[in-house]
Amino acid sequence: MDRNLLAILVCPICKGELRLDRKANELLCLADGLAYPIRDGVPVMLPGEAREMSFDEREQAR
Repeated sequence: MDRNLLAILVCPICKGELRLDRKANELLCLADGLAYPIRDGVPVMLPGEAREMSFDEREQAR
């Protein structure tokens, strides 16, 4: 994922910072505990497409 794009993307719910998880190919919002998928290089920033992260995942990503 392009670093410039990542720098301007924010969580659509809380407008907070997102972290890139290259291994899972997701953008993580630790504040909301949501993981947004990246499909074919395009981040899918729809709340309905995000998955809820487990407590352990959130702690590990911090």
